[in-house]
Amino acid sequence: MTKARAVPMPSNSVLAQHYADADLLDAFAIRLPAGASDDVEVLARAAFERQAWWIRALTCVRDVVMATVGVKSSRAVGLAAAARGPVIGFFPVRSKSATELVLGEDDCHLDFRLAIQLRADAANGRELVVGTVVHCHNRLGRIYLKTIAPFHRVIVPASLEQAARAMKIQA
Repeated sequence: MTKARAVPMPSNSVLAQHYADADLLDAFAIRLPAGASDDVEVLARAAFERQAWWIRALTCVRDVVMATVGVKSSRAVGLAAAARGPVIGFFPVRSKSATELVLGEDDCHLDFRLAIQLRADAANGRELVVGTVVHCHNRLGRIYLKTIAPFHRVIVPASLEQAARAMKIQA
């Protein structure tokens, strides 16, 4: 099984204008199996819907802890977003093109964006890239980000690996 790896932030992302002064800026990529979907939304859904039990458990812990300081739960974010338009997992879809899907939400403590890109890789295959951009608004946002960043750096690669496995099964 191919493992996800850290990569530079995609310079051609629609989020590139938001890279300056970001409080978190990282990207991970995974090589897709031959025959994987060409639809970036299908790939994003494979990565971020039906998360592994341990990711769901961490999200529940996050929701309980953050409720004590008035931050929206993932469920509340997803329900509010679904009333406005499409969501993937609980992430609102902000924009979509043939090769990039942007998810994200603005909240009282921080704004976050995920850019999911489908691109050619050096071996004439394709890879799925997820770049994250976070801008904190206040001390709560900075504390929150410092706390969850280590988990984020495990969850995103695991989500990419889940998508690659799902695409291998479908191929």
